[in-house]
Amino acid sequence: MTGFRRGVRLGVDVGRARVGVARCDPDGMLAVPVETVPRDDAAITRLVAIAAEYEPLEFVVGLPVNLQGADTPSTTDAREFAAVLQRESGVPVRLIDERLSTVSAHAALRSSGRSQKNSRSIVDQVAAVVLLQQAIDTEKSTGNPAGAPVPVDEEPA
Repeated sequence: MTGFRRGVRLGVDVGRARVGVARCDPDGMLAVPVETVPRDDAAITRLVAIAAEYEPLEFVVGLPVNLQGADTPSTTDAREFAAVLQRESGVPVRLIDERLSTVSAHAALRSSGRSQKNSRSIVDQVAAVVLLQQAIDTEKSTGNPAGAPVPVDEEPA
């Protein structure tokens, strides 16, 4: 665990309808689901409340780029959401490439015997777990935080 920064992290999978939230323990041993937050005007307020409860070192927000690594409309949405989350919570936010996190989440749920229809309510949380675990594993293996920090002065467009 050379260079691993000890502290709770909150993983956030930003979707158009829902926001999946996951957390890890301070030693980064395991990422677990927290809740699915409806994507509405109260979403940021709810995430700020979750942050107050867990006192995270940072948020890790999934950045949905396409398979070639290029931005999409969802990428812009996630960047704007992350900037508002950082400004409102006062907690640093890192953006993590989440290219296959939702696909991995669906596959994991299918392999556990859940249908896609029966998984709708938790797939966002599982996607948040996948991206958070990826960020933890990256930091533990490289000694550097995964992804890129959201600039402190970045304002949503």
